Parts: sequence; structure tokens; C-alpha cells
Amino acid sequence: MNHSELLAWLRETDDDRLEILWGKADQARREHVGDAVHLRGLIEFSNYCARRCAYCGLHVDNQGVTRYRMSMDEVMVCVRLAHEFGYGTVVLQSGEDYGMTTDWMADLIRRIKSETPLAVTLSLGERSHEDLTAWREAGADRYLLRFETSNPDLYRKIHPDLGGRISDRISILNCLRELGYEVGSGVMIGIPGQTYDDLATDLLCFRDLELDMIGVGPYIPHPDTVLGRQVIDTESDQQPPRDERMVYKMVALTRIMCPWANIPSTTALATLNLVEGRELGLMRGANVVMPNLTPPEYRVFYEIYPSKACIRETAKDCHGCMGRRIESIGRRVGTGRGDSRRMKNTVFAQD
Repeated sequence: MNHSELLAWLRETDDDRLEILWGKADQARREHVGDAVHLRGLIEFSNYCARRCAYCGLHVDNQGVTRYRMSMDEVMVCVRLAHEFGYGTVVLQSGEDYGMTTDWMADLIRRIKSETPLAVTLSLGERSHEDLTAWREAGADRYLLRFETSNPDLYRKIHPDLGGRISDRISILNCLRELGYEVGSGVMIGIPGQTYDDLATDLLCFRDLELDMIGVGPYIPHPDTVLGRQVIDTESDQQPPRDERMVYKMVALTRIMCPWANIPSTTALATLNLVEGRELGLMRGANVVMPNLTPPEYRVFYEIYPSKACIRETAKDCHGCMGRRIESIGRRVGTGRGDSRRMKNTVFAQD
């Protein structure tokens, strides 16, 4: 699709027309990545962050956050649960926490790779080329870094530079590709000041970056952030809503534009619709879910946005719930690592 076609779908409100879009996305998902839904075990091991992002509740100036860092042994307990549950991947996520040193992370990655067959995905913010190289050499397989919006002016408003270092996430994504990582990114939907035109450009960026993993989710205001205190102009015909239907449109269009990508049905989507948000995301293009392995006593403090779904569930509860939800829509839990099938010459295998 070109920009104008994407824009037309993003503005579409007719339910019958949207059923056509959902069907096209589901067909593309089935043909290119199959019926398996891959489970990625999420471990939110630190909520310290050096950044002042205008949308995130973990920003460094928020004095209302109870900060924590999990020990390596605590992380490894979660990793072993992921292996026990049959997951193929663990996702190590934190704020941009420089208290977790390069060497500490490298040691953790090596330990995971030596003790389990799991793929390791990192989501640690904007780190230096030296850090990213060290972690890749230690065995990390994938890296997630959302560029949040392709609009450079809007990006600068919501994501200040750090210590004079210019924030250039597109450049970092290209660096990650050169280092041999599978590369993931994504955007928020409904940021104050965002336009439909911005979202169409985001979709074209996904395609041009040839991403292996793409996450799209709603902007959910946090009261202790700059954006959370800003009133959205809901009367503007340029401002896209941050509702679940807009998220489904972006999931579906992402699948059509990037048919080989791994696309999660996110926790943020489930937060908008706890009853069937994840299921509808899976039925409209997604093929990944990320059950949370973070111990509940820490999980409640990883508050990027408020009222997050499943905040007090145990890892075992979350695992069982995910399996039942996947089976309820006629899909099956994937086996193996669920590596990227982005390259056109990749041989398709059911698992």
C-alpha cells in the first residue's frame, strides 16, 4: 500500500469495510507466519531509568515510583520458569538503567545461554555501540527499541536527549542490524499532537526498516508525566484516537505491510479490553503474546502506564491464561524459539 491507501484505512469507520481489512490481515498472517502463537516470557528486571520521556511513568524525575533492581539469581528463577513452561524466548526489559552495567548484563546473558536453550531478547533503551556489541557477543539474539513516532518534531517533544547525546533511534536500529541482532521496533498510537498522516508514515518506516519484530500499542496517559497532564484535542480531525479499534487497524496494516514480522498482541491492548483484547489482536494480524514472568511484588512497580492488565497475576496464572486464550480462537501455542521469517528466502515451517 502507498501512503494515501494507508491513510484511507486508518480513517475508515465503516464496520463492513473494516471486516475486509481484518480478513486480509489474518490471511497474510496465516500464509506467512502460520497459526502458531509464540510466547515470549517477559522479565521486567529493573524500573530505574535515566530518561525524562514525557509519556513514561518510570521517568527519572518521578519521585512517586518505588524503584527496584532484581538480582541475577532472581532473574534466573524467572528464566527457568520460562524454560519449564516451554517458552522459546525470554525478554529482558528495564528502564534505561546504567546501574545495570555492561558486564553485569553480559554475564547474565551468558548464564542464560549456558543453562537454557532460550533465545534472549533485550529491551534496555538507547545503549552505546560498545554495550550492544558486548551483549551480542555474549549471546543476545534480539533487541527491541521502539521509535514511538516517525515525526521528528513530535519525537523531540516527547523524548528529550540525554546528557547532550542526541536521541537517534533509527540509527541505533540500523546499528543493531549490522551487529546481527533480530531487530524490533514500534510506535504508540494516539500521542497528543500525533496525526493520521504520522501513523501512515510509521507504517512505511516499518517496511523500509525491514523489522523482524513490530509492536504497536495505544498511548495510555500516566498522571505523573508531562503528556499525562496534557489535554488531548478530541475535536481535531487530525488527531487519531487511542482506542482499541485504532490499535487493531495498525496491527492489521502492519501485518499486511510486513507479512513476515513477528507482531505481538500487547499487554497495553489487553489493558484497553481485558475480556478479549489480546484475542482480537491475534485475529487481526498478531502472532506473539508476552506472558509476564516478573514476580508480582516487583511487577506492580513497573508502571510505564497505570492500570496495566494482569498486574497481580503469578507467572503460573499468566501462563495458563495465555494458553487457554490462544486455544479459544482456534490457534495453537508455538514451539521452538519463533525466530524471524522476515527474509523472503526463509523456508516456511509450521513451527
